[in-house]
Amino acid sequence: MGRRPHPRNAAGQRSQYPRLYGRHAVIAALSNPERVHRKLHITHAAMKTLAEDYDLPKGFNVQYGDDADLGRLVPADAPHQGLVLEVEPLDSPYLGDILSEDTGNRALVVLDQVTDPHNVGAILRSAAAFGAVAVVTQDRNSPSESGSLARAASGALEIVPWVRVVNLARALGEIGDAGYWRIGLDGTATRVLEAALAETKPALVFGAEGEGLRHNTAEHCDELAKLPIAATMESLNVSNAAAIALYAAARR
Repeated sequence: MGRRPHPRNAAGQRSQYPRLYGRHAVIAALSNPERVHRKLHITHAAMKTLAEDYDLPKGFNVQYGDDADLGRLVPADAPHQGLVLEVEPLDSPYLGDILSEDTGNRALVVLDQVTDPHNVGAILRSAAAFGAVAVVTQDRNSPSESGSLARAASGALEIVPWVRVVNLARALGEIGDAGYWRIGLDGTATRVLEAALAETKPALVFGAEGEGLRHNTAEHCDELAKLPIAATMESLNVSNAAAIALYAAARR
C-alpha cells in the first residue's frame, strides 16, 4: 500500500494532523497496528477507564489536561469523553489489491461525491457491520479523516479499507472487470434492489444527497435499482440507504 499524502490546506501548507475523539474512536485507533499515533490528550479520570480496555505501550506520548483543555482541541461541544488522539492519516489501499482478493459475493461500496463526514462515517460503520469488502471514494470529492467522521464510524474507520481513487469512472471500469455487478442506487429506477442483487457479486454505488448519481457514474453502472420505499417519502439519507442496501446484500 502507498502512504496517503498528508492533508494540506488551501495554501498548500501541511494542515493539522487529524484529532480523533470519543472512547470508541480512540480505542479503535489505538488498537490498530496500521495507525501512526502522535499524541494522546487525556484527562486523569479517562486514563483510569482507558486502562480497563487498553494498555498504552511504554513511552507513549501522553499529554494530561482537564475537560476544558481537551475541548479546545476539538470542535465546539464535541463529546470527547476525556480522550483526544492526534494521529496520522491511514494509508489508502490500492484498488487493484482490493479487487484481487477472493471475497466471495461480499458487497463493495462506491460513493460518488458524498462529502458529508457524518454520512461517510456512518456508511463505514454499516460497511463494517455487514461485511463489505471496502469503501471506494474519489479523493478530491470526499471528506478527509476527522474526529467527526471517526466518531460517526464508531471504530469502523480502523477496520474497513477506505480506497481513494483519482478517477471514479476509471475505478468503476476496473471494478466491473474484476467481476463485480455495479448497481447504482437511484430512486427513479424501475427495478428494486433485491431483484438486481440476485446472486451477483455487487458493487453498490451511491450518489450525493440531493444530486444523486452523476450521469457519467450512472453510465458506468451495469444497472440502476431502487429501494422499495413508500411513495409518500421521496428518498432516504444516503447513509440510511447504504445501511439498508448492505443488509439486503448480506442477507442473501
